[in-house]
Amino acid sequence: MSPADELTWDAQGLIPAVVQDTETGQVLMVAWMSRDALEATRRSGLTHFWSRSRRALWRKGETSGHAQHVDGIYVDCDRDTLLVQVHQDGVACHTGARSCFFTRLDDLAGEAGHAGAPGAAGAGPAMLEVLERVLESRKVAPPPGSYVASLFQKGQPQICRKIGEEAAEVMTAALGGEGDARVVSEVADLWFHTMVLLSARGIPLRRVFEELASRHAKGK
Repeated sequence: MSPADELTWDAQGLIPAVVQDTETGQVLMVAWMSRDALEATRRSGLTHFWSRSRRALWRKGETSGHAQHVDGIYVDCDRDTLLVQVHQDGVACHTGARSCFFTRLDDLAGEAGHAGAPGAAGAGPAMLEVLERVLESRKVAPPPGSYVASLFQKGQPQICRKIGEEAAEVMTAALGGEGDARVVSEVADLWFHTMVLLSARGIPLRRVFEELASRHAKGK
């Protein structure tokens, strides 16, 4: 018996698949799988889905190059939804955003945000992932007057100039006896503009984490 026989398929022979980044836990997209799509995914290790509009099987990244390498496939308690954990090449959304979920519901109506929105992650490494999502949203749907959007518009030369300026500010704060609070503030500015550069180039934060992990494993 195939594992597909244990799943609850809808009337069209499809099942929803939630795609999640293995490292960050970020939900990247939601799509539909047929039996053939699920089998192709399991066989190849790359996500395949069923297009309800084109009525055709398709592989994520077959035209964009942004493939999803499957780390594991999980089934919910009702066996009617799949969770597919992946390592994402590039971005998941056709708009160029890392995730398809970059628009808050409140923003659609211009309402004020509630507690628990992006900044609610609090201090810690996860804040970098929150910032990454915010930068992606600014790149795809730039709000009027956005500083980040203006940097994206000016391009990488201007972003790199800002990185150079902020690096110099870090050194000045550290060597000029301005106190730890100033050093922290300048380092935050440096990290921020470095992440803007990564976003502008379409480089996910995950790749930097992987590089650091690789160096740690080698004892560097």
